[in-house]
Amino acid sequence: MDMLDILDNKKNSLKLLQDERKGTSSAKLIQCPQCGSEYDSKMWKKRHRICPDCGYYMAMTPKERIRLIADESSFAPMFEKMESLDPLSFPGYRQKLTSLKEKTKHRDAITCGTASIGGIKVCIGILDHRFFMGSMGTVVGEQIASLTEYAMDNKLPLIIFCLSGGARMQEGMFSLMQMAKTSAAVEKFKNNGGLYISVLCHPTTGGVSASFAFLGDIILAEPGALIGFAGPRVIEDTIGQELPEGFQRAESQEKNGMIDKIVERQDLRDVLYKIIKMHAR
Repeated sequence: MDMLDILDNKKNSLKLLQDERKGTSSAKLIQCPQCGSEYDSKMWKKRHRICPDCGYYMAMTPKERIRLIADESSFAPMFEKMESLDPLSFPGYRQKLTSLKEKTKHRDAITCGTASIGGIKVCIGILDHRFFMGSMGTVVGEQIASLTEYAMDNKLPLIIFCLSGGARMQEGMFSLMQMAKTSAAVEKFKNNGGLYISVLCHPTTGGVSASFAFLGDIILAEPGALIGFAGPRVIEDTIGQELPEGFQRAESQEKNGMIDKIVERQDLRDVLYKIIKMHAR
């Protein structure tokens, strides 16, 4: 093989790598927030939105999470007609709600329903990062409480994917009241023998972390997820000290006993199935 052949082979290899990264179709390029690598949207979906280069976990939509864990075509949505009002006449809130409804095709920051995992029926609630960063207003609180009551009445396991910046400031005290409401509903469910599995995603903070997110019988988390009440910058500004590396990340929370297990996305369906099957027995 002469030098020209070697150069041609290198060019072909480079082109194949570029085709894999950028795609040969007109698919939208998405950049990893952590390492900057670019792949087309089809590649991200194929890899469950995990960066192949650095392992960063990007947020998933409720529909993607349902596909990840539930049996095909088994999901039946609930409470779809609930939508937020504007109890405080907060400036710009109504307009923002309208915009997000059009963008996400959802009425608020949560998707609830029933589905089956390996043939076992469960109740599922999924917070949506695209809708006010998954913040908990009156609709999120009411849907979680209603889903929990339905799971209790029908003796079904409850799984909630938590991903939130906390309470929704545009609804003020009405939002904060949801912490007590969801916590009471979950506690009643557990006291009646219900199984509640909480899956903490990046980030899980504020009023959500201080209520139903940390009340699971079993608490799972995605790798690298930020989990806590206040964010690291707020804590550093408050105490005037630098925080240790990895503070509030899932790995640190697991080490300190705050969560039970970190689970990779590709393993989550199997882990959930084993848990709910053991509980069913």
